[in-house]
Amino acid sequence: MENFLNLNSKFKLEEYEFKEDDFELASSEAKESFMTKAPSTSYFQDALRRLKENKIAMVSLGFIIIVFIFAFIGPYFVEGDYTTQFRGDENLFPCAKYPFGTDKLGRNIMVRTMYGTRVSLIVGLFASLIVLIIGTIYGSISGYFGGKVDAVMMRILDLIYSIPDVLVVILLSIGISQPMKSYVNSSTSAFAKKVGTLGPALISIFIAFGLLYWVGMARIIRGQVLMLKKQEFVTAVEALGGSRKRIIKRHLFPNCIGQVIVMTAMQIPSAIFLESFLSFLGIGVSAPMTSLGAMAADALGGIYSYAYRLIIPSLILSLMILALNLFADGLRDALDPRLKK
Repeated sequence: MENFLNLNSKFKLEEYEFKEDDFELASSEAKESFMTKAPSTSYFQDALRRLKENKIAMVSLGFIIIVFIFAFIGPYFVEGDYTTQFRGDENLFPCAKYPFGTDKLGRNIMVRTMYGTRVSLIVGLFASLIVLIIGTIYGSISGYFGGKVDAVMMRILDLIYSIPDVLVVILLSIGISQPMKSYVNSSTSAFAKKVGTLGPALISIFIAFGLLYWVGMARIIRGQVLMLKKQEFVTAVEALGGSRKRIIKRHLFPNCIGQVIVMTAMQIPSAIFLESFLSFLGIGVSAPMTSLGAMAADALGGIYSYAYRLIIPSLILSLMILALNLFADGLRDALDPRLKK
């Protein structure tokens, strides 16, 4: 054994011929060339990098941007609006003058599609904003206080969750229809004109979202707050005398921001689908205002002769909801720290 160790040591010394210079301290230049420092990035910078690497999410985002340009900027570059009738151009198939064709009243379907897409996007954005505000406040309070407060608030959520949303929208639409007409007829303000343009059904959709659709957001935020309030940094703030409002606002909610963004993004296509579905049933936007669902419903009368009237708005609606869902999925993957590479 001793001979083997001596032989092994001799072999190592012969393999590595050390010199006195090999034991000198490395210079600062040598250290910098040897060590590579990774750039310091924040949570959102790292999430943005992962989002950019997701090709499906980026393609979806590009399509969403195109849809926004089509809906909000496109009407400024075409003739007329969603009510303009071009006499003598009724029931035209897609052509150079009318890329999407015209309907039985001679209205440009492309222009009406622009305004219909705008209505759907506005409904989705505002409904998601309502869900964001109510759901985060309710969930944060329920999760932080816990105990009997949490139990009572969760039972309220269970009760709200059991209410059929379509029935609420229909009842609200019927209930506020007459008061809204009286208000619009008696007022000359710009707000009254906007209310009259939207109609009672569309306003009832916003009210329904404020009453019902924040339940999922509240449950997600509550779960996150229940987990975070047991962390050491929350205990430290409480020991230093931090108020409950400050703890929720400055420490708990910011740590839930990733889940909040994802849930808000996923709520947009859900709201768009609900509005289109109700408009298709005839309880959505009021004529002459239109939406993609209302356009699809109007096209049913001539589905065999003028199928393009149904295909165009339905295709745009389907692709828009698909793109929003794919982008929301990519956003969820990017904001999940467990998927960090």
